Amino acid sequence: MPDVGEGLTEAEILKWFVQPGDTVTDGQVVCEVETAKAAVELPIPFDGVVHALLFEEGTTVDVGQVIISVQTGEAEAPAPAAAAAAPAVAAEAPAAEAEAAPEARQPVLVGYGVSTASTKRRPRKAVAGTAAQNGSAAPAAPAAPAAPAPLPAVPAQPSGERPLAKPPVRKLAKDLGIDLASVVPTGDGGVVTREDVHAAAAAAITPQAAAPAAAPAAAPAAVAAPVAVAAPAADASARETRIPVKGVRKVTAQAMVQSAFTAPHVTEFVTLDVTRTMKLVQELKDDPDLAGLRINPLLLIAKAVLVAIRRNPDVNASWDEAAQEIVLKHYVNLGIAAATPRGLIVPNIKDAHAKTLGELSESLSSLVATARDGKTSPADMQNGTITITNVGVFGVDTGTPILNPGESAILAVGAIKLQPWVHKGKVKPRQVTTLALSFDHRLIDGELGSRFLADIAAVLEHPRRLVTWA
Repeated sequence: MPDVGEGLTEAEILKWFVQPGDTVTDGQVVCEVETAKAAVELPIPFDGVVHALLFEEGTTVDVGQVIISVQTGEAEAPAPAAAAAAPAVAAEAPAAEAEAAPEARQPVLVGYGVSTASTKRRPRKAVAGTAAQNGSAAPAAPAAPAAPAPLPAVPAQPSGERPLAKPPVRKLAKDLGIDLASVVPTGDGGVVTREDVHAAAAAAITPQAAAPAAAPAAAPAAVAAPVAVAAPAADASARETRIPVKGVRKVTAQAMVQSAFTAPHVTEFVTLDVTRTMKLVQELKDDPDLAGLRINPLLLIAKAVLVAIRRNPDVNASWDEAAQEIVLKHYVNLGIAAATPRGLIVPNIKDAHAKTLGELSESLSSLVATARDGKTSPADMQNGTITITNVGVFGVDTGTPILNPGESAILAVGAIKLQPWVHKGKVKPRQVTTLALSFDHRLIDGELGSRFLADIAAVLEHPRRLVTWA
């Protein structure tokens, strides 16, 4: 499992595109994984035949763990017994060549590249592949994980020293009430692994699980044991559903909490007549020069935001907590909040300030289509400066949006509805909407925020200003 993001420690295997026995070629996508930021397709960096898939779909795997074993054309087929023991290498090489000189490493297609230094892997769980006791040379895919292979005894952490473990492992130990100092580490260099913590937790509750011989066998110890209560008369699973919070949704929740309680939010609102903007949308749709482009109100709203930023450049900034500085951005990476099956994500259009209306339309269409397909890359969601969220598509009038972390402002666009409006001294039906602007009050004071929001509204009320103010 490569590191496909900025120091991410784990990823969930969403789907395998190959099965044991399939032939793969260099660069072929073999699986799709979801990190804390996005879903990513992983290519294989060599040619060969799939020997085994070491993790099932839906499994969360630490970065650095082997997830697939491939028999390359350079090696002979493994003996059945050897194959069943531990196919825990990404590609097998002839022993003679390995003794003569280290084989040149193949380039990886994701992550941070290869290392020229020798590497050591911590012991892995043995794979339960039943390599046909009837003499078949090709082992079958593991149906269920087998018991871990015996590992050399590793002494517990010396007294007074802080046990070595990754942050997720420390959190797991804390949740299970396990003292890391009492855990025997099996990881490379004396690092405590998830398996070590689970083993310690299982050992801690084993005495309590003992039962008389006549009693049913105790269930295997779970990571989080349920509270011992009387079973309800009705099946509880029929009354409620539990959805694990992980991947993009988990990180979004953490980011929103951090943003809400770190940046002091202020939200301002303006209700405006966008009848002229809606007429312009229709005119642009009929323009032969824009044929084939997706023209909609969001396109002109995005352009209005860019014009307003040009008139109020100080809103396009970020807060550097460590340096206690305001960082003004001379570019606009315009974020568009997108609801996807995996949760809310905010990809952004890089250098949106430099794009023409046609280029902006193409970028918006591509961004939305990629997000809906779940193919947005981590790079597309980094370094945003300001965001638009269109809650109007759900028929909602407005809201109080929370800032995307690291950004200065976010604009919520409400539903555009036909409403009575005073126009030229008379009450007439007009297309009306409400905009809500949330901003970081450390960066943007009330005057600047109000001017910025008023300029967006002015452009949408009189869209000719897209030309005169640009």
